[in-house]
Amino acid sequence: MNRFFLMLSAFVLATSLTFFATVSQAEDKPAAAKDHAAENHGDHAAGEGHDQKKLGEMVHATAVAPFALLLLCIALFPLLNPHWWEHNRNKGFIAAGLGVPVVIYLLTFGHHGLEALEHAGKEYVSFLVLLGSLFVISGGVYVRGSLKGSPMVNTMFLALGAAVASFVGTTGASMLLIRPLLRANEKRLRVAHVVVFFIFVVSNCGGLLTPLGDPPLFLGFLKGVPFEWTFRLLPQWGLVNGLLLIVFFIWDTIAIRREASSPEAEAALETPSSPVKFGIDGLHNFAGLGGIVAIIFCSGQGLGNGGNSWPFGVQELLMLGVSVLCYKMTTGDIRSKNRFGFGPIIEVAVLFAGIFATMIPALAILNVKGKSLGIDTPAQFFWASGVLSSFLDNAPTYLTFAVTACGIRGIDAESGRYLAEFLKLPGTEAAQILAAISCGSVFMGANTYIGNGPNFMVKAIAEENNVRMPGFFGYMAYSGAILIPIFVIVTFVFFL
Repeated sequence: MNRFFLMLSAFVLATSLTFFATVSQAEDKPAAAKDHAAENHGDHAAGEGHDQKKLGEMVHATAVAPFALLLLCIALFPLLNPHWWEHNRNKGFIAAGLGVPVVIYLLTFGHHGLEALEHAGKEYVSFLVLLGSLFVISGGVYVRGSLKGSPMVNTMFLALGAAVASFVGTTGASMLLIRPLLRANEKRLRVAHVVVFFIFVVSNCGGLLTPLGDPPLFLGFLKGVPFEWTFRLLPQWGLVNGLLLIVFFIWDTIAIRREASSPEAEAALETPSSPVKFGIDGLHNFAGLGGIVAIIFCSGQGLGNGGNSWPFGVQELLMLGVSVLCYKMTTGDIRSKNRFGFGPIIEVAVLFAGIFATMIPALAILNVKGKSLGIDTPAQFFWASGVLSSFLDNAPTYLTFAVTACGIRGIDAESGRYLAEFLKLPGTEAAQILAAISCGSVFMGANTYIGNGPNFMVKAIAEENNVRMPGFFGYMAYSGAILIPIFVIVTFVFFL
C-alpha cells in the first residue's frame, strides 16, 4: 500500500510539473504575462485594453489537462484500488495535487485569474454550505415503520422524491428519502439498481420545476428568470420522470422475482425490515428544511436589500445557523438509527474542491469559444449543456450556455439580469432555448456520479449501508442504457 501511495504521489507530481512546463512554454504566455505586469504596475492605458480580454483567450489549452485527469482518477481509482480510494484523505491528496497547480497558474494572470478564483471559491462555499445544511438537517429525520421493499413501495418512494425535489431541492429530497428507502430494502439481495434509479429521479430529474430544485435553475433565477417560469417545464418533467418510474417498476419486479427463487430470500422478503408502527421522528427538522428554502428564496428576491441579492456570506451564515440549531435539537439516537455520519459530505467537499478549481480553465475556454461551436438550435443546446453537465458541475455549465445564447443574440451578459432581457426577445425561440439549457443541465446531471452533488452523497450513503454500488463506468452503463434513449425521446417531442 505504501508503495502504491508513493507511486501515485510521483505520478501526480510529475503531471503537475509537466503541466507547468507546458503552459510556461506557450507562445502567447509571455505576452499575457507582460500585459498583467503592466497592469499591476499601474499602466492604465495598457490595462484598459487588456481588461477587454477574457480569461479564456489567455489560458493555454493544456490547462484543461488537470481537470480531465481528476475525472479520470475519480473513474479509475475505485476500480484499481477501492480500499485506498475509500479514505477521504487520499481523495484530498489527489484533489490538491491537481487543483493547486491550476490555482497557482491562474494567479499568473493577475486580476483576471483572481476574479475567476474568487468567483469559483464563492460558488464552492455556497454549494457546499447548501448541500451540507440539507445533509445535516435531513439526517435528523427518521422514518420508522413496517416498510417492505416491494416494487410498488420502491416506486412510490421514487415518485414522492420526484414530487418534492423541486421544492426542497434534489439534495434535500435525496438526504430525506435515501435512508428509509435503504432500510426498506435491507433484506433484498439486489439493491444497487434501486439506488441508481433513485439518483436518476430524486437526485436529478425531479428538481426541474422551481429555482429551488437544482442549483442551475437557482442561478438562472438570480440572472433574471422569473420564479414561476420553470413551471412551464412540467411536460418535460412529467415525461422523463414518468418513463423512469415505469422502467424502474418493470426492472424491480423482474429483480425481486429472481431473488424470490431462493427460499432464504423469499422468507426474508416476506418479513418487513422494520416491524414497528409507522411514524416520523425529528419533525422539527422539517421546519429547518423550510428555513433553508426560505433563506434561498429571500436571498434571490433581495428582500431587505432593495431587490438586490444579499451580499456573499449572509445567506451562507444563516443556513449554517439553521443547520447547527437543527443538529443540536436532534437526539443522538435518531442520528444513530439513521447511521448518520459526516463521511459522505466530507467526500463531496474534498472532491468538489478539486473539481471547482480545475474546471475554471475549461469553462473559461468554452465561454470564449462557445460561439464558434455551431450551437444555435434548442436541440443543440439541450445536448451540449447536457453532455457538459454530465462531467462538469451543472450550475456553471448552465450559465456558460446561457451566456453563449445571449451573446449570439446580441445581449450583453455583463448586466446582472441578462436572462430577463433574453426572455423578452420576440417570438418563442428564446424560451425554447432556455428550456433546452435548463432540461439538459438538470436531467443529464444524472449521467455520471459527478454530474450533480447529491449523486456522490447518495452513493456514499448506500455504500455505508453495505450496498455494493457500481463503479464510475458501471454507473454510466446504467445511464447509457436507460437515460440516453429517454433523452432522445425528449429531443424529438420538445426540441425539434
